[in-house]
Amino acid sequence: MEQLKTSFDFEKPLSDLYQQIEKVKQIADKTKVDMSATLAELEEKASQTSQSLYANLTGWQKVQMSRHAERPQTLDYINLICDDFIELHGDRTVGDDKAIIGGFATINGQTVMVIGHQKGKNTKERQYRNFGMANPEGYRKALRLMRLAEKFNKPVISFIDTMGAYPGLEAEERGQGEAIARNLLEMSVLKVPILCFIVGEGASGGALGIGIGDKVYMLEHTWYSVISPESCSSILWRSWDFKEKAAECLKLTSEDMLKNQLIDGIVKEPLGGAHQNPEEMAGTLKAQIVDDLKSLKKVDSEKLVAKRIDKFCSMGVVNE
Repeated sequence: MEQLKTSFDFEKPLSDLYQQIEKVKQIADKTKVDMSATLAELEEKASQTSQSLYANLTGWQKVQMSRHAERPQTLDYINLICDDFIELHGDRTVGDDKAIIGGFATINGQTVMVIGHQKGKNTKERQYRNFGMANPEGYRKALRLMRLAEKFNKPVISFIDTMGAYPGLEAEERGQGEAIARNLLEMSVLKVPILCFIVGEGASGGALGIGIGDKVYMLEHTWYSVISPESCSSILWRSWDFKEKAAECLKLTSEDMLKNQLIDGIVKEPLGGAHQNPEEMAGTLKAQIVDDLKSLKKVDSEKLVAKRIDKFCSMGVVNE
């Protein structure tokens, strides 16, 4: 079996098994003794352990998985899914927010507008991208691109992966709340199909700012919530020490969100997470996008908007 890359404490049982497998292989090479039976037994145990481990992750463990340094980001998915991509810049008012990227792309001959958060892969890039935390001009850029897509009757695809909108004073001065609220309103009535995918972290209004769609999906090991577990813990317990408990209470996993009818589906990840096999993950996403666009394009624009509004208006409503 192919060895998975392990990074977190909860993956230690799996890491220990892989170390044992490696030692047995080294002994077999040195002594020329047939260790195939032992190897087969250890590999079977590793396979069962990995299947069980990743199928039963806690809320906090899923938060950790969503933050993995090698997890694919928006640009990775664009490069793997799209035939081509033309990035468009600027909100035509303040500037070009590097935390949100967007532009026209082609998927299987279908032109689409792709928009998403980009966190960056190393320290320099993360600073350049502001760790994927968008300023108001980022959301206004996203809105400009969505209106452009509507003008040319092209579907919109958004990839969500952010710790939240940038909370700095200057962002608030430039109207952070208004920019996100405007996007919620405008996306609700956009007359083209919108597909949203939470591919990493989906935190607060920062995620919602590009998260109103006809279909909203979460990747298997992602989270989506009004607040991060750390921030929730610091508010309720005045300490980050209760972040694991907060993660469970927030019901932020993909399974919780689907159960509460807040998303439309869960996209299965490769065993061990999207970072283990980005190409396979991108292929799964592409198949989902192509399938949904095929069905949504048949729906009249007025019905599309009405159904989208009804879906979000019904969330949180209780009939007694």
